[in-house]
Amino acid sequence: MQQTPRPDAAELPDRVTGAQAERRKVELRLRRAHGQLAAVITALEEGRPCREIITQLAAVSSALDRAGVIHLSNTLQDCLSKPAGRQSAEELTPAEFEKLLLMLT
Repeated sequence: MQQTPRPDAAELPDRVTGAQAERRKVELRLRRAHGQLAAVITALEEGRPCREIITQLAAVSSALDRAGVIHLSNTLQDCLSKPAGRQSAEELTPAEFEKLLLMLT
């Protein structure tokens, strides 16, 4: 099964720093997962063995989960101080924060 090349942080332009660099890392991880998913679809179309397909599906799922955790970690302060749909910068409640975390499991 053919996979796309894995770009890493070394490929980030020098002008990108801080939050932009962290966001870019998540984007690159998602692009890799996208390539892996395309390879899974191709494997299904080609009738590849079940074990190979399930292994690749697990890798895609893990990559997506990891991207979510990294994104949440990188933007945690924003998520806590500026919840979506709120006019003010009131804090995220513990229940809302727990719901965000559970979305990633």
